[in-house]
Amino acid sequence: MKPLATLLTIELLTAEAFRPFGDVIEASDAARHFTINEGFAERYHDLARVDTAGEGGHTVVSIFKAQPRTFPLAITVMERHPLGSQAFVALAPMPFLVVVAQPGEAPGPGDIRCFLAQAGQGVNYSRGTWHHPLIALDVPGDFLVIDRGGPAPHGNCDEITLEEGALWLVR
Repeated sequence: MKPLATLLTIELLTAEAFRPFGDVIEASDAARHFTINEGFAERYHDLARVDTAGEGGHTVVSIFKAQPRTFPLAITVMERHPLGSQAFVALAPMPFLVVVAQPGEAPGPGDIRCFLAQAGQGVNYSRGTWHHPLIALDVPGDFLVIDRGGPAPHGNCDEITLEEGALWLVR
């Protein structure tokens, strides 16, 4: 017997709501910030806990070129990185969707949440946080990605498949 389909609600991305999954990266008044470079720049300091430590690991900076998704979107896969965090910041002022579940056992449809990252916001998934691959909206976009590289005897990406049609994302 197939389970009933669940529609995933899109929530606004706030630091408080996202705390169980990681950090929101944004230049907000809530962040510690101060003037630098002889008064010509404002530094928003220590916005995320980048976690790439571990034997043989190192920090990797990449750019992902994302294509926009088509909606409604069936959420059929989730992944996690057990050896380090993973941060995503759009390189242009564009919104994107963040689909996540807390670290631990494989999530079911009822454990998964979706957040709308506004232009100027990024996210840093904590080590082991379940997440859907990047969901760009409306137009292609480039994303700065900071995560862990290096040898991993058992890999650094666990992936699960959700039952087809059990969870949908509608804009």
